[in-house]
Amino acid sequence: MTDISIVVPVYNEDESLPELEAWVKKVMDEHKYSYEILLIDDGSTDKSWKVIEELGNKNSRVKGIKFRRNYGKSAALNIGFQHAEGNVVITMDADLQDSPDEVPGLYKMIMEEGFDLVSGWKKKRYDPITKTIPTKLFNWVTTKMSGIYLHDFNCGLKAYKLEVVKNIEVYGEMHRYIPVIAKWAGFKNIGEKVVIHQARKYGTTKFGIERFINGFLDLLSIFFVGKFGKRPMHFFGVLGTLSFLIGFFSTLYIIGEKLYYAWVIHLDSRDITDKPSFYLALTTVIIGVQMFLAGFIGELVTRNATERNSYNISKKINYND
Repeated sequence: MTDISIVVPVYNEDESLPELEAWVKKVMDEHKYSYEILLIDDGSTDKSWKVIEELGNKNSRVKGIKFRRNYGKSAALNIGFQHAEGNVVITMDADLQDSPDEVPGLYKMIMEEGFDLVSGWKKKRYDPITKTIPTKLFNWVTTKMSGIYLHDFNCGLKAYKLEVVKNIEVYGEMHRYIPVIAKWAGFKNIGEKVVIHQARKYGTTKFGIERFINGFLDLLSIFFVGKFGKRPMHFFGVLGTLSFLIGFFSTLYIIGEKLYYAWVIHLDSRDITDKPSFYLALTTVIIGVQMFLAGFIGELVTRNATERNSYNISKKINYND
């Protein structure tokens, strides 16, 4: 069995790949680990794939997978996870900003200290303030929403038990929130390790400001799907019922007020349809009905899904399958 699988998404990093492979090989040989390096070419337009082929011919532990076009880091990681075979799977970026010297420490935390997942924390960063300030904000929001106390969710340097990567799916731009996905999959022993952040040596960053907007939307998706994916009525039904009741009783109050003024104290009052509050109450009733129906339809879809009873089982006793 392979000790360590190094999964590296690659996008236009032909200059850094030879140095990265040599660095990883040096660390692995020093600690006598059996290993594999999975280089996932995410549709690079430079010579990255040619470099990967050359590295594979020189070192049999280097394996490469090439996408026909750019799908994104999450897709590259997901494919890498599918093909990884090591007891510990370690992800790092191809730009040399993640140090392979951190691998032994991460490996020890998984194998000896029993963590399911260990996330790197680049305590001292070499990024511009336009990147570090939004990152701190998103880390704070993610911590509050997920209950996972990490300083750097988006650090590319992470270590996982093999079981973890085989039981999670990473898509869209969910790679920023893999610890959250792992927690929802039942892997709650999540740790953190301070790691060295190297200054970028080659090329330029591949991510723009839009990643923070997309990242926040992805976080909402993970939170909703993880908590209500198998029971959408618990979300839409509760909100829909609450909205309907607020609108319904508001409407009764408005009608009752009209009847009171007309029949009890015999005073003229504005017609019900002339009151903005009537239309607000009516809108609230309609929204409530729509949300309840959305939850009902979601339940029908969920109950007919092929994976409705698919659950992660960690251990069995006296079973052959």
